[in-house]
Amino acid sequence: MYTLGINAAFHDCSATLVRDGVVLAAAEEERFTRVKHGKRPVPFTTWQLPYHAIDYCLAHAGIALHEVDHVAYSFDPTLLVGARSLPETIALPLEPSRQPRGPDGQSPWDPLFLSYIVNAPRQLIGGAPHHLRKRFEGLTLEQLQSRWHFVEHHLSHEASAFLAAPCDDCAVLTMDGRGERATTSYGHFSKGRYRRLKQIDLPNSLGLLYEDVTEYLGFLRSSDEYKVMALASYGKPEHVDLFRQIVRLDKEGGYLIEPMNLVSRFGPARKYGAPFEQRHMDIAHSLQKVLEETALHMARWLHAQTGARHLSMAGGVALNCVMNARIEAEGPFESVWVQPAAGDAGTSLGAALWVDYERRESPGRHWTMQHAYLGPEYADEEIERLLDRSRLAYRRLDNVAEEAAELLAQEKILGWFQGRMEFGPRALGARSILASPLDTAMQARLNGLKDREDFRPVAPVVMEERAHEWFDARGAARICAPFMLFVYDVLPHRERQIPAVRHIDGTARVQTVRRDQHALYYDLLAAFERRTGVPVLVNTSFNTRGLPVVCSPRDALESFWTSPLDALVIGSYVVEKPV
Repeated sequence: MYTLGINAAFHDCSATLVRDGVVLAAAEEERFTRVKHGKRPVPFTTWQLPYHAIDYCLAHAGIALHEVDHVAYSFDPTLLVGARSLPETIALPLEPSRQPRGPDGQSPWDPLFLSYIVNAPRQLIGGAPHHLRKRFEGLTLEQLQSRWHFVEHHLSHEASAFLAAPCDDCAVLTMDGRGERATTSYGHFSKGRYRRLKQIDLPNSLGLLYEDVTEYLGFLRSSDEYKVMALASYGKPEHVDLFRQIVRLDKEGGYLIEPMNLVSRFGPARKYGAPFEQRHMDIAHSLQKVLEETALHMARWLHAQTGARHLSMAGGVALNCVMNARIEAEGPFESVWVQPAAGDAGTSLGAALWVDYERRESPGRHWTMQHAYLGPEYADEEIERLLDRSRLAYRRLDNVAEEAAELLAQEKILGWFQGRMEFGPRALGARSILASPLDTAMQARLNGLKDREDFRPVAPVVMEERAHEWFDARGAARICAPFMLFVYDVLPHRERQIPAVRHIDGTARVQTVRRDQHALYYDLLAAFERRTGVPVLVNTSFNTRGLPVVCSPRDALESFWTSPLDALVIGSYVVEKPV
C-alpha cells in the first residue's frame, strides 16, 4: 500500500511517500524549484502544490500517481470553519488586508485559504507543470477524491514525532505558529495508540510570538527565526519580566499570550540591513529565555500526566535547538527526540505515516527514523557526464574520504555532495559545506563565503562515540544528536582545539554520526583525525544566502563557481579552483 503525504497549506511545502509503513522518500519543494521555503506562507499561494517533490517521490518508487492508494494532505479545512461540513460559498472582503484579525486570531484571508485547500485534489491532477504531467495522468477526480484524506495539521506534526521516534512509548509535544486553530498539542503514544491530552488554540501561539519578534528585529518572519536564536546569545535578560507578562503560564501546563505592540514598548523596529544595537540583542535574549521557561513548564506538566520516560517533539518551534537542549538537560524525561523536519515540511511525513498506520492491514510500526537521508541521489556516471558537458577540469578520487580529509587539513573549504539528500532544514553530511575547526578565523571565512551575518555560529560534526570527549554530555555516557537539534557546551580543555565551532556562549550545535548512518561521512571524520588529532569538522549547509540547500549536481556546480569555495567533492570526483 502506497501513501503519499503532501504539505502545501503554509510554507516549506513537501512530499513523502510511504509503502506499508516504511518511508521510501521525502523531500521539500524548494530543493527542486530553488525558491526558498517553496513559497511564502500567504493565502494566495496555498494552491501551489509540491509537484516536483511529489514527482521525485513517485519516481523513486517507480510508480505514477494513479498507483497511489492514499493521499494525505496535512490540513483539515473542516476544522478551520468549525463544522463537519464545508459551506457551498465563501465571502471574502474586497480588501482583506485592511481588515483586522478576528478575536480568535483568524485571518480575513481565511476564506480564500479555505477554498484553495478544498480544491487541492483538482489542482493535483490538473495543475502539474507540463514537463511533469505524465506522472500525474491516469486518475480521475472521483478516483482521487476517494483516496484523499485531509489530516489535521497538528495531528500531522504529532504523528511525525511518535510514528518516527525510536521508542514505542513517548509523550508528544508539538508547537508551531498555527494549524487550523491549534498552536500547541500535548499527547501520549503508548501500546500502539495515540491519546491527545489537550491543545492550545489561536490567538495564543509561541510560534507567532517568535515570528513577531523576528520581524521586529529586521528579519524575515516565517523564515529567519533561527537567526533570533543565534542573536540571543549576545544579549542580556533585560526584558525577561516583560516577556513573562506577555507569556502567562497556567497551572495546567499551558499558557496565554497577552497582546503587545512591540514598537510602543521597545521603540522603532530595526530595518533590514541596519546595524544591530544592544537592545536588539537583549530583546532576542529575553524572548529566548521565556520560550525556554515556557517549554520546560509544558514538558513538566506533560510528564506528570503521562509518566512517560521519553519525549518526542515536532512543530516549527521544536527547531529551536537551545530550547531543546534545556528541556533535555533540565526536564523530567530520560530522553528527548526531535523529528528532524520538525517544521511544516515534516507534516507531509506525519500525514502519510498516520493514514498508513490507520489503514494498513499489518498493524504496528514498521520503521523508525534513524537518519534523514530520504532525498534524491545521483550516480557517479551522471555526475561525470555533467562534468564533461560543462568542460570542467576534474579528477576521480581513489579514496574519497582520505583525499578530502587531506584538503580539509590544508584549511581548504569544501563543497561536499554525497548520497541521498537530507530531509529537513539541516545539512547533515549529504549536501554540506565542510571545513576544519582548528582556526578561529574559519567561522568568519564561512560567514563571508555564504554572505551571512557575522554573529551566526557554525556547527560541528563528530563521530557519535567520540562526542562526549569534546562536548559536555551532561552526565550521559554518550551524546546522540544525529539531526543537529541540540546544543552542548564545548568542554573547556577542548576550546582551543576547535575554536571555530564554539559560539560566544560556549555552546555548539552538535551533529553526531555513526558509520551505519553515513559511512563515507564517518570515514571522512576518521581520516581527518588521523591527520590532525581532532575527530571534528565544521558542517554548514551547502548554499549561499537566500537560496535553498543544493539538490542536484548542477546546483552544486553553480553554487561552487559562484562562491569562494576551494574545492567540490562530488561523488567520486573533485573539482578544484586554480590557486
